[in-house]
Amino acid sequence: MAAPDVVWKGGKFGQTSRRDAWWLSPTLVFLGFTAFIVYSTWAAFQNKYYTFGPYISPFYSPELFGSSSHAIFGPKPSWYPSFLPFSPAFLILWIPGLFRLTCYYYRGAYYKSFWADPPSCAVGEPRKKYLGERSFPLILQNFHRNFLRLSYIVWAFLVWDVIVAFNFDGHFGIGVGTLVLLANVVLLAGYIFGCHAFRHLAGGGLDTISDHPVRHKLYECVSCLNRGHMRWAWASLFSVGFSDIYVRLCAIGIWHDWRIL
Repeated sequence: MAAPDVVWKGGKFGQTSRRDAWWLSPTLVFLGFTAFIVYSTWAAFQNKYYTFGPYISPFYSPELFGSSSHAIFGPKPSWYPSFLPFSPAFLILWIPGLFRLTCYYYRGAYYKSFWADPPSCAVGEPRKKYLGERSFPLILQNFHRNFLRLSYIVWAFLVWDVIVAFNFDGHFGIGVGTLVLLANVVLLAGYIFGCHAFRHLAGGGLDTISDHPVRHKLYECVSCLNRGHMRWAWASLFSVGFSDIYVRLCAIGIWHDWRIL
């Protein structure tokens, strides 16, 4: 027998005729996001234990200014305000952070889990007026494409970090950390190259995309990744956090980087 249709006619916050565990998904999203935000903020403020041998944490890459051998422009610049805490992560972490914040998938996820707007389909929300994304601060969501382009630059540096991670004192080698950073780059590629905005750039502006074979093929590839965008988003979020944890614990001496080759 077919399940009865859920009919929603409005009501108080949390009121619903749904009988499933509708609250489970937004709760898990809330816990997952909160854990990542707390950890990444803490890790960014540390300004230490972010490199180990040829490895560098993705939270700190590219290291524009810093104290490690990975720093592109040398140590902390003299123009940096002395009254502000310094960390190489502060200079670049805002790019992937704002890219994820404005991501179409993440918007729907944290709107439900943090703002309960709405907490789930056919569930009463705490507000009746819909403001949309036409005023501050939500109008800033429209800059998602700009953060996407900047994220590709950051991703390119992470690819270079993986190449460097095969170099152990001038010799080719593979460590567990090499594979950790490599997996992170692959998962991030699945996420950023499957982005809705990139899909539009690939073929959304064409009236007849089949007339453009190269763009059509690219559009199909992006669409294939886009179908699993939620999975790529979560997998890459986990891999970025785990990559930092791996490098950090190796640098502290808690974990030993096993050399495979």
